[in-house]
Amino acid sequence: MSTSLGEKVKRHRQEKGYSLDKMAELTNTSKSYLWEIENRDTRKPSGEKLARIAHVLSVTTDYLLDEAAEPGNEVLQEAFFRKFSKLDEEDKKKIEQMVDLWGRKD
Repeated sequence: MSTSLGEKVKRHRQEKGYSLDKMAELTNTSKSYLWEIENRDTRKPSGEKLARIAHVLSVTTDYLLDEAAEPGNEVLQEAFFRKFSKLDEEDKKKIEQMVDLWGRKD
């Protein structure tokens, strides 16, 4: 079963509980632009805008563009690591310390 870019954006936006207004704010785009992406297959976002949408939805751009891809664990982990790599070093260290502490629970 294939799923279009618009269907994926709409589904993930709704799963996160974002309105079109909130999603527009988070991606620095307009509500009407997002509505067109979700409802008209003719609207194709630029690479920069697609990257912002993927970041906000915690998925990858590859996943959004691949009509046959479904959101599996691999996609979610890749999106997480992309977000992690953009954090400043102090925040990365805090997360590493938390993971180390959780690993000692057993």
